[in-house]
Amino acid sequence: MKKAKFSIFAFLMLAALTIFARGGITTSVKSGGKQTTVLEKDSTEKSVKEEVKVNQASVVDEVIWVVGDEAILLSDVEQLRAQMEAEGQTLPGNPEYRLPEQIAVQKLFLHQAALDSIEVTEAEVSQGVEQQLNYWISMIGSKEKLEEYRKMSITQIRQSLHDDFKNNQLSQRMREKLVEDIKVSPAEVRRYFSNLPEDSIPFVPTEVEVQIITRTPKVSLEEVNKVKDELRSYTERITSGATTFQTLARFYSEDPGSARFGGEMDYMGRGVLDPAFAAVAFNLTDPKKISKIVESEFGFHIIQLVDKRGDKIKVRHILRKPKVSQEAIDEGINILDSIVTDITNNKFSFEEAATFLSDDKDTRSNKGIMSNTNGQERTSKFQMKDLPTEVARAVEQLKVGEISPAFTMVNNRGKTVCAVIKLKSRIDGHRATITEDFQVMKNVVLAKRKQEFLQDWVKNKIKNTHIRMKERYRNGDYEYEGWVQ
Repeated sequence: MKKAKFSIFAFLMLAALTIFARGGITTSVKSGGKQTTVLEKDSTEKSVKEEVKVNQASVVDEVIWVVGDEAILLSDVEQLRAQMEAEGQTLPGNPEYRLPEQIAVQKLFLHQAALDSIEVTEAEVSQGVEQQLNYWISMIGSKEKLEEYRKMSITQIRQSLHDDFKNNQLSQRMREKLVEDIKVSPAEVRRYFSNLPEDSIPFVPTEVEVQIITRTPKVSLEEVNKVKDELRSYTERITSGATTFQTLARFYSEDPGSARFGGEMDYMGRGVLDPAFAAVAFNLTDPKKISKIVESEFGFHIIQLVDKRGDKIKVRHILRKPKVSQEAIDEGINILDSIVTDITNNKFSFEEAATFLSDDKDTRSNKGIMSNTNGQERTSKFQMKDLPTEVARAVEQLKVGEISPAFTMVNNRGKTVCAVIKLKSRIDGHRATITEDFQVMKNVVLAKRKQEFLQDWVKNKIKNTHIRMKERYRNGDYEYEGWVQ
């Protein structure tokens, strides 16, 4: 593999030197939204035209396709190949042709996204890049091993991911916009599946409905005062100029979503923020001032204004969460054990306990039934993989109607809670049926209709886009027709 790469490099370097020797001229093309300088053979030199790029590190690259005014570089294809190999993905057909085609298709969507003013915020890009980095680090074992494998520092990897992630998000949002009005009727769903053999009908994994009762262990006053003292010390250090808010947020904030960005959050409206947090944040007027300590359902914060834009605000914050003692956890477990004993003795039902005794405000108004938000749909049914780990572990031990022993878990607000669950229902894995699994079958047909629409859109877009490619790609096996013009 190394020899092959060296051969390509040597060939391209020789080509570059030849162009310099023959008086080549420079030209500029775009790749991924960036201007790229290439060396172009003088137009008087026969009929063959070479395009070679030299970047700042003196690495030579080659323009192999041009879609509209966007160039596809050989390095783009190799990068996509390496990424797909690392993630175990494959494409049908010959990758020599299908890989540049995939990049070309994305550029068609990116062009349309620009025309339609589709946007992705910098905060979204940063968050996505960090998630990808964290996933790679977890897979390979450490930051150091990732840097060694990629032969780049974490900062360089982060920079290299930035544009790719942004373009992927823009492309995906453009796809979503194009198909947002596509609908399918029940008659279409029935007609589609009536002609399918049984082994082609979707298999629905085991689904369960779960009811839950939680108790939140109380934090000691000493622990609360300790956290507040720490936040006051942060404010003093920032105000005195000893350090910055961003530095302290990176080191000490317990909000993983914003800590890595110096505590900074994206523009948000009042309605999506915790009410207590929003009340203080929206009253800030001076970006140099630090708010008083704010208690929310997530913990304790100090907040600094970054900017206001209409009815939205951008702030940075530091979150600290008081630690729960083992004694408080044990007390919560004992309370739940007593509640389960009373349910078993028929003093009240699980549903009544979930309504009047549970601390879980998301479920107590629904008799303790947990809700699964999947995309835009909201259902009480969960596949095992979609349940919180601790809940799924408890469900595995239960029969329908049984109640689990008390256990601890971290809820969706990052707080440690004690819980018991009841398995309300279980539907074992099976082939989908119209009567029981209509939504599953509808989603299959809807996805097919959307895919067909997007394929037709790409075909029409190709017809109206100027495309040229290196001669060696002109006889390739492609998914779409019309690339060769």
